[in-house]
Parts: sequence; C-alpha cells; structure tokens
Amino acid sequence: MAVKPGPATRPITLPGAAQSRSNYAAKRVLRRLIQGDAPPTAPMSLVERLAGSPYANPTIRVDAVEDSARKTLDFALELAESLFRYGAGALEVETSVIAVTASFGLRNVDVDINNQSVTINYAGPYITPITVLRVVRSWSDNYAALADLHRLVSDIIVGDLDRETAAIRMDQITSRHKPFPRWAVRLAAGGFTTMLVLTMGGGLVAALLSFVTTALVTVVEQRLGSWRIPEFFSRAAASALIAGLAQVAWVSHVPVTQGVVIAGGLVLLLPTMRLVSATQDAVNGFPVSAAGRYLSAMLVFAAIAAGIAVSLVVGVNLGVPRLDINVMIASTFPWPVILVLSVLSAVFIAITLQTRPDLLLPTAAVTGVAYVVMMGAGWTGLGARLAPAAASVFIGMAARVVALRMHAPSSVIAIPSIMFMFPGMSIFQAVYGIAIEGSNLAAGATALFNALTVILALAAGVVLGDNLARPFAKGPGERRRRNRRR
Repeated sequence: MAVKPGPATRPITLPGAAQSRSNYAAKRVLRRLIQGDAPPTAPMSLVERLAGSPYANPTIRVDAVEDSARKTLDFALELAESLFRYGAGALEVETSVIAVTASFGLRNVDVDINNQSVTINYAGPYITPITVLRVVRSWSDNYAALADLHRLVSDIIVGDLDRETAAIRMDQITSRHKPFPRWAVRLAAGGFTTMLVLTMGGGLVAALLSFVTTALVTVVEQRLGSWRIPEFFSRAAASALIAGLAQVAWVSHVPVTQGVVIAGGLVLLLPTMRLVSATQDAVNGFPVSAAGRYLSAMLVFAAIAAGIAVSLVVGVNLGVPRLDINVMIASTFPWPVILVLSVLSAVFIAITLQTRPDLLLPTAAVTGVAYVVMMGAGWTGLGARLAPAAASVFIGMAARVVALRMHAPSSVIAIPSIMFMFPGMSIFQAVYGIAIEGSNLAAGATALFNALTVILALAAGVVLGDNLARPFAKGPGERRRRNRRR
C-alpha cells in the first residue's frame, strides 16, 4: 500500500537554543579580534627570516645532526666572517648563516650580529647549548670571493653539497688569488677617475693628470696600509696628495681646472660600499651594525675633507691663487659619449673592487640603462637631486634580478653602477668654501650637507630598488620548489 507523502517537516528550533548559538558566534568573533590567530608570545621560527631573501625555502637535512652540530656551527661562523670581510651587509650574513645551519639540520639557532662580531648559539633538544663567537678585524675589496660565497650558499640550500665538501670549497674561495693583479687595479682606478673628469668637462689634459694622480694615490694607500696606518690618516693623506698635485699643476701653468681633477679623485675615495651597507642594515633592523658603518663612513668623509683642507691652506699660504668655486664647467660631449664614459667608469671601478670577470658586462649594461633613466627623469623635471635617486632605484632593482641570475649578491653590480652619479665636485666646493673662504662658512657647510644628502639618497635608492625587486627575483630554493611542483 503506497503511502502518500505528507508535507515536508522542519526541526523545531527553540528560541533559547538560537539565542545560545548567536551568543557563541559573537563570542568567537570577538575572541579572534582580541587574541589573533596565534598566542602573542609565540616564538617565530628563524627559518621564516629567509622569506624574501635569495635563500628562501632551503632543503633541510635531518639525519644525524646532533653529533656534528659543533662542526656545522664552526663552518657557519667562518662563512659569516668571510662574508663580513668581503663587504656583505648584516642581513646577507644573517640569512646566509640561518640558511646554511637550517640546511644542515640545525633549526634552533640564534644569530646575533654587531658591527664587527658574529655570535651563533645552538640550543638543540637534550644537548648542552653551544655558543660560538667571531670578531672580524680585517677588510678586503674582493667582490669575486663575495660572489663565490653567495654561490656556495646557494648550492648548499638546494642540497647539492654536504658540509665537508662545502668546507673544502670555502677554503678554496678564501685562499684563491684575486682575479686582477695590482697593476691592473691601479690602471683601472686611474681609468675610473679619467672617465669622471671627462664627463665633468675637464678636458684631455685634466684627464691625464687625474690618471697619474690616482695611480700615485693607490701606491701611497697600499704602502700606508702595509704599515698599519689607520684608515682615517691614509684617506686624509690620499686626498691631500690629490689636492696638492692639482695645485702644483696649476702653478706650473698646466691648462687644467683644479676642481675637476680633485673632484674626480674624491669619488674614488668615498666609502660608497659602506654607505650602501649601512643604509641596508638600518632599513633591515640592524641598528648597531648600521650605526657603526655610518660612523666609519662619516670618519672617512671627515678625513677626506681634512686632507683637502690642509692641502689647500698650505697651497694658499705658499702663493697658489685662490679658486672661483662658483664657476661651473659643463662637458662639451654629447650625451651618447657621456653614456659610454659612464659605462666605462663602472667597468673600471668594478675591476678595482676585484669583481668576477663574467660580471663586468652585466654591470656595464645596468649602468648604461641607469644613465638613460637618469636622463629621462631629468627631462621630466625631477631635478638634479631626484633624477639620480630615481636612477639608483632602478639600479637596485636591476642589480638584484641580474645578480641572482649570475649567482651573485646584488651589491657586486649595484655599487659600481652608482659611482658615476656621486657629487665629487659639490664636496670639493663645500670643503674649499669652509677651509679657504671663511666668510662663506655657512654656504660651505650647507653645500657639504647637500652633497651628503645626495649620497645618502643614492644609497637609500639602491636599497629601495633591491626590496622592490624581491617579488621578481627568485632564489635557488624557490626555483627548486617551483620546478618540483611542475
């Protein structure tokens, strides 16, 4: 017998039950708003610090790490010391240490970086905590070794190297001769200042004098360094020598402009790499390291200003005619020629910094496009200060993308590429106004402050561009994970 379907029935909901569920939902939403998704004191995994860095998503080994923890820490400490010695920033050192230790199986690692020291602490389960410390006391311009260490860390995090093989490779990198001999570095330093003098309108005679002066300055600095003379006095002596030779040429009726020759040599003495690293450390949350680098850079600026001031005062007392610092000299070359000169200056300074030979062409390409960006920004009305800043942002972005594809840190391309924009003439004019023209002291101090502002803006622009390029530049760990998903 078929049963006739009746009307659909619904469960009876009591008013008290509906009110209870409504109160529970409201309390749940309120609890989420107040507490958040995680407890406020939950520790953050240090491996998360690698997010956005070239060493994100490392391959982690978990087999037999406790019995070799000390060897892994010693390897990481030596790596950190080498990176610091060759000019890496604090963030790069920290991420390298975290990536290497995590890849070798040590997850409970704390890294503390100060201006000249690195401390690593490992507190694994069921073992006595281990703390190692290393102080970095020596520095060297060796971009080739810095790039090779970057590639070493990249090979470690993708699982291609064990610790023993990695230690052997690091010993080879740190003991390897620099790619360019001393005579090539001296010629490149002279070529760099020669290109700058030509771009500033100094003429061929001034460019030749600048080449000879720079060659002598590099010899003097190397000799003072071998005598363990502090950097403050060696930079002061170098800047005084540059200003002194320019005055001698002027008294000898050599058709040159003193200011242009001195300005070209000043750019070579500026602590460019230190300023960029200090700005990067300040932005990335390393105030102690940033303060130390900024103080060191300011001391170099003071040494340069003191050396020039002493040389100019001595020259004036000996009868050297005073200069008209308000006279501005413009280059007579068309902008395509200045573009070529700027590119050559970047190549020469890259050789001076001992970069890898295969990175010279990418550095030249980034510099050339950056000059075009600066000219375009100037034509749009950004002005003489904002146009170089815009070009430095582009340099930071392009350097990160290109350098990661070349298995190198971005600084090895960014630093040589921004050197042609540094205001050497403004610094000289400011120092001359302070040291010689006492009545124009306020104007000289203002000019010096403006020049330092431009330099810091260039450094900040590079750091900004580097951060903006993070979504477009993937490290080896992220590329390996993407290939596995495919």
